Amino acid sequence: MGARHKQGMMDPAASIEDIEHGHSAHAIAARLEKGPQANYIQDWVFGGIDGAVTTFAIVAGVAGAELSVKIILILGLANLLADGFSMAAGNYSGVKAQKDDYDRLRKMEYHHIAVTPEGEREEVRQIFAAKGFEGKDLDRAVEIITDCQERWVNVMLEEEHGAPKVERSALKAGLVTFVAFFLCGAVPLLPFLFGGLGNALLIATIMTGAVFFGIGALKSKWSLTSWWRGLETFAIGMIAAGVAYWVGALLKGWIGV
Repeated sequence: MGARHKQGMMDPAASIEDIEHGHSAHAIAARLEKGPQANYIQDWVFGGIDGAVTTFAIVAGVAGAELSVKIILILGLANLLADGFSMAAGNYSGVKAQKDDYDRLRKMEYHHIAVTPEGEREEVRQIFAAKGFEGKDLDRAVEIITDCQERWVNVMLEEEHGAPKVERSALKAGLVTFVAFFLCGAVPLLPFLFGGLGNALLIATIMTGAVFFGIGALKSKWSLTSWWRGLETFAIGMIAAGVAYWVGALLKGWIGV
């Protein structure tokens, strides 16, 4: 994506090839028929960062205490499976709870329309008046919206309650979180799987730092920030690992492990 798109405005000299999708009548019809798609990038980023941070923190803490490679691998693998499942289950429950709440609101709006239709029409009127509709245009908009009960309820859900137009799958959200957690969290353990302590911690630090930066840079594809903002995620991960290593070394001195 070019810099002019990042800034939220189009260069007057930009060509038609610069825009993100086609605007022919056929292209627009096909895109609208397909409808908006659920996005699970937030689940991937959430799971990936947490997986890399927590596993690397364990690796750094145990290495700081100068414990054996076996302990690093045991604790690291336990974290991948247990914490990864916990995060996935938590995300699944959160998305499902949100869906259940929207189902409750949908049922409530149907009930309100059945019991107080005029009050619900007034809500629609005020919503569209706030958007700039007035006079006959406003009357016609209210008439069209309230002519179909399903359309009416959908408008109320989106405009009054802020319900999203796209429904996310709780199962997919949980699965994406777990996969991202496991894959990114496994990276700090790889050097220890194929060698002893030696330079394993240094290699793990470099590899995990690359994961942190990669996740941060990946976010720029779905945001207005530049790819180099991956340094922010990199810094967060390295600070967490540094604290864990320091705590491990400190505890080693205190309790003589």
